[in-house]
Amino acid sequence: MKEAKAELRKIVAFSEKEHGVFVENKKLEIVHFHLQNNAFYKDLAGMTSFTNWEDLPVLNKKNLQKPLLDRLSKGYFPKNSYVNKTSGSSGTPFIFAKDKYCHALTWASNIYRFGWYGIDFNTSYQARFYGIPMDFIGNKKERFKDFLSHRFRFSIFDLSDEILEGFLNHFRTKKFDYINGYTSSIVLFAKFLQKKNIILNAICPTLKVCMVTSEMLFEEDKLLLEKQFGIPIVNEYGASELDLIAFENPQDEWQVNSETLFVEILDDNNKAVPNGTAGRIVITSLFNKAHPFIRYDIGDIGILDEKSTLQKPILKKLIGRTNDVATLPSGKKSPGLTFYYVTKSIIEDDGNVKEFVIKQTKIDTFEIEYVSEIELNLAQIEKIEKAIALYLENDLVFIFHKKEKLERNNRGKLKQFISFVK
Repeated sequence: MKEAKAELRKIVAFSEKEHGVFVENKKLEIVHFHLQNNAFYKDLAGMTSFTNWEDLPVLNKKNLQKPLLDRLSKGYFPKNSYVNKTSGSSGTPFIFAKDKYCHALTWASNIYRFGWYGIDFNTSYQARFYGIPMDFIGNKKERFKDFLSHRFRFSIFDLSDEILEGFLNHFRTKKFDYINGYTSSIVLFAKFLQKKNIILNAICPTLKVCMVTSEMLFEEDKLLLEKQFGIPIVNEYGASELDLIAFENPQDEWQVNSETLFVEILDDNNKAVPNGTAGRIVITSLFNKAHPFIRYDIGDIGILDEKSTLQKPILKKLIGRTNDVATLPSGKKSPGLTFYYVTKSIIEDDGNVKEFVIKQTKIDTFEIEYVSEIELNLAQIEKIEKAIALYLENDLVFIFHKKEKLERNNRGKLKQFISFVK
């Protein structure tokens, strides 16, 4: 960690020109390393050396769905690497590895960015809104890690008012410095506070900041969090197999990690698009020697801001996942989050609906599962249908299901939109 922190400090201090040289050198170094030492990557690339970056293949998650031992570089094994599994929120989970130094750099990157807000991982007390393994050993192991990491975990599999009241009591009695966790759960807690007319930092004055991650943060939800928590809200975008990808800086810019990653936005032909244009987010891990993540399509669509530079890229917008696209009867394709966003703007107006998900079950049929105290009435349903027709198209069928609670994945994430249509 000491070495990784020192290297990160050095990278951050580079001038624009020095940073450009650093990135080009690291790109060459990591590709040559894997072409020489990784049979999986060499076979995938179909070459032993390269001169043009764009000639390199774009990796996707399906390429990586083979045994980990077949993908590790020479000299690296599960025992001398950091090994973990992706959450599967993309629908394609897989096991990955990082060499120990690369993993240390990931932590150094986290420590550096959280430090922008006065958070120290060694001393600051975290209120953690995450899932937790339900089996006895997994649960105890995670709780022990929480204890060592100076954090208190709120399990998010049940978010009923009774449970949220218990969460609130912990904020009354514990000196939390910051909140970190899944967006949907933290937003639900803020709605609970709104209903009770409570501002969180009035009862927990030690709170400094809240970092949300793993799920989309919509602008009106950010405003709600700021109002009910009384602290800055920071939007984080990362991937367990890589690193923090983008982290909101104190100037309200979603600053992309250009120290340990090289981020490209590509079109369907794997060509870079101009800044300001939407495309697939493709990422190269500059330091991971245990496992190749070179031109790795993470499965998300985003836009880099026009003012981005190589040293300071700014993520203007994260549109959603490439596999969360709704194909409509007319042939039109639309990001699933468009449905979610349009519905959200109406469904939550009166504060009755706590949360919801949308599932496309047929090309013209969408099922909306929602948690609320009162069932949606005909007028509200018609309003949603009209809004979606305005944004998308007519003659779509909507079926509404009132639920006691929504199904989250085994890590506690809520998938806001999913299409079952091939």
